[in-house]
Amino acid sequence: MLKIIKLEVNGAALELAVDLRESLADTLRNRLGLTSVKKGCEAGECGACTVLLDGKTVNSCIYLTLWAEGRSVLTVEGLRGNHGALHPVQQAFVDEAAIQCGFCTPGLVLTALELVGEGVAYSREELRQRISGHLCRCTGYENIVNAVERAVAGGLKQKRN
Repeated sequence: MLKIIKLEVNGAALELAVDLRESLADTLRNRLGLTSVKKGCEAGECGACTVLLDGKTVNSCIYLTLWAEGRSVLTVEGLRGNHGALHPVQQAFVDEAAIQCGFCTPGLVLTALELVGEGVAYSREELRQRISGHLCRCTGYENIVNAVERAVAGGLKQKRN
């Protein structure tokens, strides 16, 4: 059964006919071509499908598109600046060499963006806990924690100015 819903994806208002059982990950990746949304475990355990929904992280593989009606979804594709410039959170990941294969990176970047938006000075241990829903096979997490810490610190600095 299909239902027509309205939602915003990366700043664009959309109206879609969606299957009542369709996951947000499937809609974003397969129907809208937003390939930063990865399907890893399809059980909400790995974080590869993380998106921001009204500024809060959700595992889109276990979130039905129907539930996103009237809401705002942000994927990494929505972070592009003018002429393809990286968002400061993405730049923090580059600067800290927190990227290897890249499979986990979009979800981690969006989680870092959520943390930046919270405006809290988290300890390294708190940051580790906050990103614990993301699995990474390549980096060993140290550079990822460095990148998230840099991104959060940069966000706090901007809020003070």
